[in-house]
Amino acid sequence: MGIKTALPHYELGFYALVVTCALVYSMNGIIEASRDGMKRKSFRENIKEGWHYFGRKMDVADFEWAMWFNTFRNYILFALSGHVIFAKFFSLMVPQYRSYVYMLYGILTVLAIMGTNYLMLILSHCFLLYTISLIKSKWLCFLAGLCSLVTFKMEPFNTWQSGFVTGTFSLQDILFYGGSGFSIMRCMSFALETCERKQGFYSPIELLKYNFYLPFFFFGPIMTFDQFHWQVNTRELTRKENEMWNIRVHALTQILVILLVDVFFHFLYILTIPSDMKFVNRLSDWSLAGLAYSNLVYDWVKAAVMFGVINTISRLDHLDPPQPPKCITMLYVFAETHFDRGINDWLCKYVYDYIGEGHNNIKRELVATVATFLVTTLWLGPCEIVYIWSICNCFGLNFELWVQKFFQLGPFARIEAMLPESMSRRIRGIFGAANFWAIIFYNILALNSLDFALLVAKRLLITGFPESTLSIWLVTYCGVQLIKERERLIAIEQDRLEKQKVA
Repeated sequence: MGIKTALPHYELGFYALVVTCALVYSMNGIIEASRDGMKRKSFRENIKEGWHYFGRKMDVADFEWAMWFNTFRNYILFALSGHVIFAKFFSLMVPQYRSYVYMLYGILTVLAIMGTNYLMLILSHCFLLYTISLIKSKWLCFLAGLCSLVTFKMEPFNTWQSGFVTGTFSLQDILFYGGSGFSIMRCMSFALETCERKQGFYSPIELLKYNFYLPFFFFGPIMTFDQFHWQVNTRELTRKENEMWNIRVHALTQILVILLVDVFFHFLYILTIPSDMKFVNRLSDWSLAGLAYSNLVYDWVKAAVMFGVINTISRLDHLDPPQPPKCITMLYVFAETHFDRGINDWLCKYVYDYIGEGHNNIKRELVATVATFLVTTLWLGPCEIVYIWSICNCFGLNFELWVQKFFQLGPFARIEAMLPESMSRRIRGIFGAANFWAIIFYNILALNSLDFALLVAKRLLITGFPESTLSIWLVTYCGVQLIKERERLIAIEQDRLEKQKVA
């Protein structure tokens, strides 16, 4: 079935009406639950005084969000503003040396925040992986990189290394593990790109430029070395038409989204409610489904905003960073599911696509996905919940290919060929709706807890069957068809632009 297959407008309008009504009904249930649970003892730790305009308390359960936009907002803004000022000044005065300025400012900032011992620790790992890259053996570089990553992700090595860093400020652990983890991934990219280089080697200074670019250092995203090296060493600094206008609009959008999320947190306690399983049990099936869905949407919004802020700064530096992750509401296949596009691009380039090649062979795909999720598990930090999350998502990614191959068999292919394309799209939408909820089930494991994920699955698939199960499936099917319609319009627009270029 072609992606450009259209459905009648009245049918799409009906789908939009159904989805809108379902979301309003579900969110209303969560608002009522938030109001009822406001005075519960289990909520007190995570519900604090909010904006006095609303007369309600605010959900502050997410430490990352509070850290970025409340507690340590001024410190983060100060460090990043300094980078922007120095970067702009030297880009105008000596553009050919701007990459050295980025490096020096990054090193000095890391030194000021984390101390000499931490800087020496990171430099030692950089030097080790640079030395190994000179052998130009991909597998040796990859293995050495994974071993370095293990020392920051597993006991007793991580405790031993963290002992070198003195100080007790609140952000120390986050900055330590964030900076070290991303540094190892960047060093691995550098080493692997060195292996790809046919003649000569990259200078160690290039590795330091790459690793100590401050906006990316602690929190990512990751740009692969080949992309960063080419962009940061470009001497002719030009802007595309309306690029500065787009950067301003993007920055303003980030600010508005931050304010909007804070407003929602006064009415929707979506992060605190799942921590009280007795209270969660009292929710209706629709409210529970909305709670699970909204947790994934919020995590996407958080990733999009955090990376969006950093991306805005890097775009001012004439870089083209990885884009924010694809909105979770626009996903119904595992192959496109990720919350960090930089890590996703890194894994695809060096693991998934490298092993899986065309992703058509079931055996190679299985090996590729297993290898990818093994690296992902190590990156996230091995623990029980991460193991379960990795196994579930690895299975989901492979199961998609198995189902696709199964329905490409002769009898099924002939049946689908006889059906109208619109009917084929509707049938695929039914399976897409089931896949959509599989993505939600598998990912709330990591975002919330195993108990919460099991409760959602039990209520929606067992105790809620058939009324809640089928009605939520119907609503999800309507949503999937709207996603497919958006994909159809994007494909048509892309074809039009390509024809204009050819002409």
